This record gives sequence, C-alpha cells and structure tokens, in this order.
Amino acid sequence: PTAGNHTLLSAFVLSGLSSHSELQHLLFFMFCLVYTMTVIGNLLICMATVHPTLHMPMYFFLRVLSFLDISTASIVVPKMLASFLSEDRSISYTGCVTQLYCVIFLATSEWYLLAAMAYDRYVAVCNPLRYTVIMNTRVCLSLVLLSCCSGNVVSVVQTAWVFTLPFCGPRKINYFFCDVPPLILLSCTDTSLYEKQIIIATVLVIFTPFCLILVSYACIISSILKISSAESRYKTFSTCSSHLTVVTLYCTSGTLIYLRPKSGNSQDIKKVVALIYSTIIPTLNPLIYSLRNKEVREVLIRAVVVLMKK
Repeated sequence: PTAGNHTLLSAFVLSGLSSHSELQHLLFFMFCLVYTMTVIGNLLICMATVHPTLHMPMYFFLRVLSFLDISTASIVVPKMLASFLSEDRSISYTGCVTQLYCVIFLATSEWYLLAAMAYDRYVAVCNPLRYTVIMNTRVCLSLVLLSCCSGNVVSVVQTAWVFTLPFCGPRKINYFFCDVPPLILLSCTDTSLYEKQIIIATVLVIFTPFCLILVSYACIISSILKISSAESRYKTFSTCSSHLTVVTLYCTSGTLIYLRPKSGNSQDIKKVVALIYSTIIPTLNPLIYSLRNKEVREVLIRAVVVLMKK
C-alpha cells in the first residue's frame, strides 16, 4: 500500500551479518556460544555480588550493569540467531520500533550507570571515611533510577523522531537489528536535521557522562598520587581499572556508530562495531570484572567449587 509517494511499511527486512549461505550455520553456533557465555557470565556476577562479603555500592552497580548486559544481548542476539537458520529475515514495524526503543534505552542507561559507578569510586578513594554515609542505599537506588529515567527519555525521543521519517523504496535494513543509522538511510526525505539531533543526543548520552567520569578519575588519580606506599597506590588504582576498561570499550564503540549517522559508505564498519557493542562487550564485562577484582573472583571460585561438589 502507498500514501502519496511514500510506501507504508508493515515490516522491514534485516540483511543480517552475512549473505553467504555456507556461513550461516557456523555463525549460528558461534554466536549461540557467545550469547550463552554472556548470559551465564553475567548471571554469575549477579549471584556473586549478592554474597554477604560483597554488600557494597560498587557491587550493587555491577549487578545492575550485568542485568543491563543480559538485556542488551537478549534484545539483539535471539533475532539474529533465528535469521541464521531461516530465509525469512523480516521484522514487523512494531517489532522494529520496540527493538530500537529497547536498544537505545539500555545503551543510555548503561552510560549513565557507568558515570554513577565512577562517582562511587571517587567517593571511595577521595572520601573513604564518609563513604558509607554518602553512598547509602537511597543514594545508590536514586542513581540507578536516574540512569533508567535518562535512558527512557532519550529512547522515547529518539525512537519517536526516527519513526516520523517517511520510509520509501527498499525496506531492507543493512544491519542485524533495528538501529538509528541504518533506519535513516531508508528515508527518502532530507534527514540533515535528524542527523544533527542524533549527534546532539550522542554528545548528551556519551560525552556528558564521559566528562563526569573524567572529572571523577582526575580527582581519584590526584588522591592516589598522594599515597606514599607504592603497593597501596597499585591496590587503590586496581579497583578502578576494570571500570576504566569498560568505559573505554563503550565510548569507542558508541562514538564510531553514532557520530556520523548517515555515512553510508561505512555501514559495514558500523555493523561490525555494533556487533562488538551488542554481543562481545556484554560477554567481556564479567571477565573484566571477575579477573581484575579479587573479591569477585574469590566468591565465584567458591561458588563453582560448591556446585562441583554437589
């Protein structure tokens, strides 16, 4: 059906990762393994951080981050896995709207949560005597709620703006899930205004929290340098290194995807970066935090030993 010169789309078609039929089963098993590792790894983090010895704000935030990682992977990967085994790669208009909303909501919430985690580390290092007073339960819950509210506002606005665009011509999305850059490429109208607002949103979502994180770590590093013992300096910084690694991964991938939303010649590159962001990083986060955090590592090892004995 058509309305004027614009096609009224009831569904989109996702191109997926590869058009080579001989690779589909290999990709299915590979990403099925990645998804399984993501779910199991993050569930282990969630279970480990409820241990009595880990009842601290940083582990509460880590538990929320793991939940968001599972959710991000679950929004993207199952649909991608189904496309490997079926020639039907269509996604309904409603399904695309829902997927886009969830992806933006989760990504934005994670960014503001990472800023909250940086603030937590700042208080722990720079104001240790008042840490438990400042980072009380109400403050922690408020920071998580604020992160989710920010994610919801950004997601509602972005999703509404994208789907007010007239989509005409081919309904094939050169991506493996519904995201802003590939969707605006399908529009037959001038999208320069939309591209500018996406860049503004990217600055608000990525660089505003990133600046807060930088300020927090500038204060943290200043405090660490004042510690006389080299061993104490290393121990203090090691508690922050996992968080810095995750921030770097998120910042790099988010910037590459959204700062040039309609650069069509780089869509394949963006597809690879989006794959890393939505599937690989959620898998790496449990490894980063468990391998570099002694307390989490010890709790996980004890849990595995108990399970093996049973």
